[in-house]
Amino acid sequence: MALDFLSPLHKASRQLSVYLEDQTQALGVSPLEGHVLTYLKSYGPASIRDLLRVFGLKPSTFTSLLDRLETLGCVRRTTNPDDRRSFLVHITPTGRDLAAKLHRLLRRLEADIRSRLDVRDVAGFHAVMTAVDQITQVRLRDR
Repeated sequence: MALDFLSPLHKASRQLSVYLEDQTQALGVSPLEGHVLTYLKSYGPASIRDLLRVFGLKPSTFTSLLDRLETLGCVRRTTNPDDRRSFLVHITPTGRDLAAKLHRLLRRLEADIRSRLDVRDVAGFHAVMTAVDQITQVRLRDR
């Protein structure tokens, strides 16, 4: 039995990751680091617990990623005022500038993809994504 949706979604996810790797490396970050920065630009500051849920990484892996972004001057960690046992991750002005560059790159890619589709194709894609959302009922962020 062919997997009409899951295999193509997985393949597309991997293709995007490989494609973006060269693009983001030219800016000095990995695709995942870039994803974290663009997320923080839109939704930050965020707790490490929330970031772990959104990105699905092991705590040790995510700590290494944050250490690297902090060394680059892109993020900073502060004690969470609502729970002194946890931390909030903030994007810095340097990180915000880099996230803006990454966002422009993503908008160009999105426009290139959209230029090859018609309105029905886009509607069909959104219908598939809505079905995935309804079936899984997985919420990756609270907001």
